Amino acid sequence: MALKPKAAGSLLYTDNLKGFILAVVSSAFIGASFIIKKKGLKRAGASGPRASTGGYGYLLEPLWWAGMVTMIVGEIANFVAYIFAPAVLVTPLGALSIIVSAILAHFLLKERLQKMGILGCIMCIVGSTVIVLHAPQESSPSSIEEIWDLATQPAFLLYTASAVATVLVLMLHCAPRYGQTNIMVYLGICSIVGSLTVMSIKAIGIAIKLSLEGTSQAGYPQTWFFVMVAITCVITQLNYLNKALDTFNTAVVSPIYYAMFTSLTILASAIMFKDWSGQKASNIASEICGFITVLCGTTVLHSTKEPEPRPIATDLYSPLSSSIMWHIHQGNGDVKQKDEDALSANIITILRQDHFM
Repeated sequence: MALKPKAAGSLLYTDNLKGFILAVVSSAFIGASFIIKKKGLKRAGASGPRASTGGYGYLLEPLWWAGMVTMIVGEIANFVAYIFAPAVLVTPLGALSIIVSAILAHFLLKERLQKMGILGCIMCIVGSTVIVLHAPQESSPSSIEEIWDLATQPAFLLYTASAVATVLVLMLHCAPRYGQTNIMVYLGICSIVGSLTVMSIKAIGIAIKLSLEGTSQAGYPQTWFFVMVAITCVITQLNYLNKALDTFNTAVVSPIYYAMFTSLTILASAIMFKDWSGQKASNIASEICGFITVLCGTTVLHSTKEPEPRPIATDLYSPLSSSIMWHIHQGNGDVKQKDEDALSANIITILRQDHFM
């Protein structure tokens, strides 16, 4: 029996409210997980190799696992939110996780966010929201085979090949050289791989939904292929996200990761589901403006980040000698240098420039 318009409207409002609440809860859990995981990474790094240098001691740290559980709960809530509410309502609310993580980082990690950094954060949120609000509507495949056809179309295969090639270059060439100094390396890997993760998760979600409706999709090899791709991408994503969190300021990592991940996910979804065709010129212009805003916000955030002190790696650098430290701390002009030190007054001034500020 068909529902009356009033009853149908009430049901839609109830579903949207459920999705809204789940999305807010998801953002709170995910934002908190960044802080909990970073505290776990710091605690593990104090007693062994850090994640940013290839250490995996955080796997034995209960606090890191607490952060992982928090993130999983948030992701599950986010997944369920998409069942009740449209993506245009749920996706922009993911920006709340940035605010949560920034506030918690200020109080729990003592990480300071500059005023221009706050502006960059707002720009990232606004730009990503504009992109999501004007993103094309995606179709709803009715079988896993239909999704496989979409995934193997030339356009998406080209995107996948480009994504994999870019990730390999970042992992094998850029990460060893620039990973510790350029935040875009680790987060670029996370964001690109994350876009493929979402496509796989969508396919798995549709397969589960169809199976619950009575049409089992477990017998199709495509279903298990998407499962393997999702597992591989999630592991890679978490590995490099841990390195980014362990190396850079959390208040900077969260907005940049959100902006890049959201943008690339929308792009991948549009290519895979052919949603760009038939777009209005106003929507396309809004999406371009959104991308420019995100890019500007990311630049502002990156330029105002405060570098975190990193421990000296004894295998790469020689520690300063006690005589050099003695010279630096004197600063009274009565300095006697040994011949082998060869430190000039300029170097001492640079090292101790805070005396003159």
